[in-house]
This record gives sequence, C-alpha cells and structure tokens, in this order.
Amino acid sequence: MRVNYIYMYSTIQIEARENIAIIKLNRPDKLNAINFQMVDELVDALNKLDSDDKIKVIIITGNGKAFSAGADVKEMLETPLEEIMKKGHMPLWEKLRTFKKPVIAALNGITAGGGLELAMACDIIIASESAKLGQPEINLGIMPGAGGTQRLTRVLGKYKAMELVLTGKLIDSKEAERYGLVNKVVPDNALIDEAIRLAKEIAEKPMISLMLAKEAVAKAWDTLLQQGLDFERRNFYLALSSEEAKEGMRAFLEKRKPRWENDKS
Repeated sequence: MRVNYIYMYSTIQIEARENIAIIKLNRPDKLNAINFQMVDELVDALNKLDSDDKIKVIIITGNGKAFSAGADVKEMLETPLEEIMKKGHMPLWEKLRTFKKPVIAALNGITAGGGLELAMACDIIIASESAKLGQPEINLGIMPGAGGTQRLTRVLGKYKAMELVLTGKLIDSKEAERYGLVNKVVPDNALIDEAIRLAKEIAEKPMISLMLAKEAVAKAWDTLLQQGLDFERRNFYLALSSEEAKEGMRAFLEKRKPRWENDKS
C-alpha cells in the first residue's frame, strides 16, 4: 500500500496510507512512555484526523520494542500534584472517548500501565506474540488512574482484574487473547500487515454507519440495557435516513457493490 503523506511530531509519527492513518508512538528509548508532550501531540493529531474526510480508520502502534510502557515516571514524580490534577493525561482519554472513527491498537511489545489503558481506550486490539500486557502501577506505590481498574474489570471480570491490578504482573498476549482482552494474536512480523488488513476491511464500509455503530457499541459500556437499546434505536434511525443507507439497500437489491459517497473521487 502506497504511503501518501506523513505527519511528523516530536513524540509521535503519522503516516496516511490511502484512507488509513497509522500513528506511531515515537519515544523508543523510553519504551514510548507517555509524557505531557505526547498527550498534547496525540490530541492534536486525533483532532486533525477526526476532521480529515480522507481518513476512515486509525491504527495506533509503537516504534521499537514497546507499544508503551505507560506514563513517564520521571515526569510524574517531578510534576506537582496540582498540575497533574489540573491537566495530566486527561485530554487524551477524553479525546479518545469522543473520537468518532474506528481506532485499532496494534501492540508490538510491552503494553503496561497507561499503555494498556491507551490500548483499551481503542476499539479493537491486535497483539504481537511478544506483547506483554498489565497494570503494574502497584509496584510504584500507586494504582491505575486512566481507566485500568474500570475497563479491565469490564473485560476480565472482578477476580482476574483484581489479581492483575493488585499483583502488577504482566501477562503474555496469548493469555490476554484467552481472556478476551485482545481480538487476535499474530507473529511479530505480521502485526502491522494484519492491522492494515483489518483497517482496510472496515474502511470499505460507509463512514456514517461506522461512526453511528461505533458510538452505539461504546454506549453499552456505560448505560443500562434499556438506555443502550434506546440509544441504538436512535442511531439506527439516523443511519436509515442517510444517503448511504439508500445506496446500500439499492445495491443489495440490484446485486452490485455499493458506491459510498465518501469513497467517490
């Protein structure tokens, strides 16, 4: 797949391959630890990609031997609590929570602490065979603070999540797959190819439906069933009223491939 253009920041790299954007966390000497600068750059990049009509799916991965080892411990130790409470990494988690387009996390190595919280804030997780996942904050005298206790418990259940959070141990990607924490495990050298393959499959779908469906699935995490059903029905009606729905249903009846509006040159 041809690379069309590349965005460069200090702590991340972005390349766009047709309608797929790949964000690479780029502090390999620090195992891609997330610092305030990376947070700012990720938020800026996600804002640009959210409004870029050419981009339909985003992949996040890491340069080097890690996806991300978590928050930058030195920066966290040296930053006054008031400053962490005032800003910290919260803008990134809020941006990911409201980001409209599908995001795939491709875990290429150590995925720990805030790194795992970043992966869990994405929509789909592909992991390499060498990936190690966990919430080791307890070993630093702290605890997860960006969704680790909440998302991990919703995926793994109380008892396994409690074990991982209280021991701080890392599990391998195969074990994570068995627990449903990752969608698929692939050989290290096939990770990006598999993430791109999946992104291309998703990108073939109509954009409005993708965004509405993603929003409805995400809503299931934080609503009661009836509230989620009401939300889903609302999004279904919105999708049904779109030009993409009309084209998709016509194409089905005419036994041809749909021509989505956002795919037309």
